[in-house]
Amino acid sequence: MKRTPEKEWELTVGPDTVRLLILKAKAISAEVNDDYADGSEHEVEFDGEGHDIHRHDGLAEEEEEDLRARELRALIQDLNVDEAAELVALVWLGRGDYDASEWADALTAARQRNARSTARYLMGMPMLGDYLEEGLEALGA
Repeated sequence: MKRTPEKEWELTVGPDTVRLLILKAKAISAEVNDDYADGSEHEVEFDGEGHDIHRHDGLAEEEEEDLRARELRALIQDLNVDEAAELVALVWLGRGDYDASEWADALTAARQRNARSTARYLMGMPMLGDYLEEGLEALGA
């Protein structure tokens, strides 16, 4: 019987969990990009008294985006220390800071990272979803 070689890495955080985070992160970044693509942020119409007609438009959208961001933040905050470190290492891998052969180094650096909030750090990245996706692909997960 032929044995298949084991991978050098084993993820504590499940690939399905990472894929869920990818979808949520991309949904948030897509909302921001769509607003800019529409050009609607520059449209201002005034009524006869000089008040912005659309001053209340967008509040529901902002609230929805805020809910998405809160949900993503909560998912990241619910990860244990090892899972959070793997998520950071995946981002660094996807961003090109490390390659798959350096996974152990990336993971060590992520564990040693001195930061108060992994969620804040990751959500500050506009391309978080892309980085996570590319990191997973690099590992073949």
